[in-house]
Amino acid sequence: MNYNECLTYLENLGHELRGVKFGLEAISAILATLSDPHQRYPTAIVAGTNGKGSTSAILASILQQAGYRTGLYTSPHLVRVNERIRVNGREISDEDFAGALTRVAQSVERLLAEKALEQHPSFFEFLTAVAFLHFATARVQFAVLEVGMGGRLDATNVTDPRVAIITHIGLDHTEYLGTTCAAIAREKAGVIKPFRPVISACEQPEAAEVIHRVCVEQQADLIETPAFAKVRNLHAKRGRYTFDLALNRDYFSGLNSPLLGKFQVKNAIAAVAAARRLEKEGFRIPRRAILQGLRRASWPGRLEPVLERPLVLLDGAHNPDGARELAGFLHEELPHRPLRLVYASMRDKAIDEITRILFPLAEEVFLTRPEQVRAATPEEILAAASSRPRRWVIEPDPPRAVELACRASAPDDVVLATGSLFLVGEVKKALGEGRLKLEELFRQSVAARVP
Repeated sequence: MNYNECLTYLENLGHELRGVKFGLEAISAILATLSDPHQRYPTAIVAGTNGKGSTSAILASILQQAGYRTGLYTSPHLVRVNERIRVNGREISDEDFAGALTRVAQSVERLLAEKALEQHPSFFEFLTAVAFLHFATARVQFAVLEVGMGGRLDATNVTDPRVAIITHIGLDHTEYLGTTCAAIAREKAGVIKPFRPVISACEQPEAAEVIHRVCVEQQADLIETPAFAKVRNLHAKRGRYTFDLALNRDYFSGLNSPLLGKFQVKNAIAAVAAARRLEKEGFRIPRRAILQGLRRASWPGRLEPVLERPLVLLDGAHNPDGARELAGFLHEELPHRPLRLVYASMRDKAIDEITRILFPLAEEVFLTRPEQVRAATPEEILAAASSRPRRWVIEPDPPRAVELACRASAPDDVVLATGSLFLVGEVKKALGEGRLKLEELFRQSVAARVP
């Protein structure tokens, strides 16, 4: 198959949550037919409700700066599926993607014909197999794996990771993972392997207790960063933080959190703690690599600025905890600046609670809908919201909604597009294709206001 044929093949499998099924049997069978590529390099696995993508990206950046040829597997993608599979920061090429997916598809068809598989693997299982195969072909020396959902039965959880990281745990995907933080933590703690170290950034008491108990059962050394890590001299400059960090007897001064938001400091600390633990496990990760890895890490779509005046931010906050972190950022870093919110959501998200957190912060809300079957319509969002925004505009097309919000804004205002990574992806795609020209729109808007 060529690249476009591969995209069609994946589209025919449906989106990632359609017919979702958990289990390691299918991915294990596929990888076995490919000579177990996932066993050819050491790995780290990162689970959690929020922050796992950022933490994965930071750790991968540190490992790359340490001289390791580093694979990074994340989900979902924003614009192109290639974003999910990177080696040393570079997306898998179309040609390599097509080659790897073709091999995986051939293995799947053979397993189905032999009745070794009962049904087609899921979209996520296919891509996970492609990532493992590509990393082996590209001869990576280390791979960082972000869990898709949960952990225990997630397709990424087939390796014996040299370190497991568990980030913040909250309520999300409750229809699949459980309705309490403790139940969700049990699923995420499935990435903990016997005798392997664990870094936990979890602060929720119920969830933290579950992680502690599983570590005892697995005889896994647990480092809980909320208690273990000591932060000093925390300073913000335009939303990015510098800080000093003490990890027991290790002391780092002048660390830079590479991403906007105070909450990202926790993710940076988890990545640093994991890197230091890997160093104790025999990996060569000098302090210089940690400093440079933090400075050079990037993670698109998470408080990502795409225009300075007005300040236009893209953020994928799609659950209540993410919305609270976002609200905290706005209060701390952008107080008193008029906010226009471009909002979209999937139907299966906690729209009522998220809108209760975010809507009161905005002077005006622009309701839109990404091209996803799971996406709520603007009318459904209004119906689900316990309190309606002060003013709202319904614009089904996401780039057009951002355009309208920018046209209504003054130079010192803030436009925030959030609620779904699918919304962020559509806006980024429109920017990349030149269909949304924010600077030009703003110049036109300013000119129109001049008497």
